[in-house]
Amino acid sequence: MTRRLEFTVAFPMIDPSHFIPLAIAAEAAGYGSVAVPESVFYPETVSADYPYTADGGRFWPAETPFLDPFVAIPAMAAVTTRLRFYTNVLKLGIREPLLVAKAVSSAAVLSNNRVGLGVGLSWIPEEFAWLGQQMSTRGARTSEAIEIIRLVCGGEYVEYHGRHYDFGRLMVRPAPTEPVPIYVGGLSPAGLRRAARLGDGWISVVNSTEELASVIPQLHDLRREAGRDDRPFEIKAICSDVFEEQGFRRLHELGVTDAMVCPWYFYPGDPHDLDHQRSSLERFAAEVMSAFE
Repeated sequence: MTRRLEFTVAFPMIDPSHFIPLAIAAEAAGYGSVAVPESVFYPETVSADYPYTADGGRFWPAETPFLDPFVAIPAMAAVTTRLRFYTNVLKLGIREPLLVAKAVSSAAVLSNNRVGLGVGLSWIPEEFAWLGQQMSTRGARTSEAIEIIRLVCGGEYVEYHGRHYDFGRLMVRPAPTEPVPIYVGGLSPAGLRRAARLGDGWISVVNSTEELASVIPQLHDLRREAGRDDRPFEIKAICSDVFEEQGFRRLHELGVTDAMVCPWYFYPGDPHDLDHQRSSLERFAAEVMSAFE
């Protein structure tokens, strides 16, 4: 049986004071999840191009606020009861995995197992240099970090001996009573292989329907090659050219299981205004989401 299409409201680059009222509104309107972005800092000068625009430039200003997801998620979880939360995406390549495991397990415990972890690598050389991490090993380290987070969030004594991370027997408590799902981002061949081999799902950047139609079959092929095609696997996608019911039906047919949306860009009004954001959440739920229930 084909699973029902879920809807996540994404919170990219919104006013920090809007997180809690919008989370409350999203739960009331019937959304399944909130996706929380992250950025640690902005180098004044970046020595690499942004990989997801034609000209290599970022499409957001340097002063755009980003809350730490492991502060924002527990705050929103405290005022909701059903809504789930996941990062989109946490730059795992610039972080020490034991500290990430501690943060995500704590957030999962406080939220009663309503937290997932979307992970990526980071593309900014200065983030690696200034946080004491090697950029050249980011892919291999991220793969090991995913394995470590799974182990540690189990709440029992574990040890790990990898090429990049090595530690003896340790335990992190409290631990969630359910596994924390990990969704792996990336469009490169290595990123898709990592998602297929290690992830509970794949999480997109802002892609077109055409791009998703190409990527999703590759993921299924890679999962078969890895012997994991019999396991549940989520495809969480935000699409640049889909705004109405028929477009979301097409995404569902392609294999998307969770559509990430920012409805305040779908309707006339100021996309930064809280009242417009809240009313757009409600309007999209009534006009589009209701057709998938």
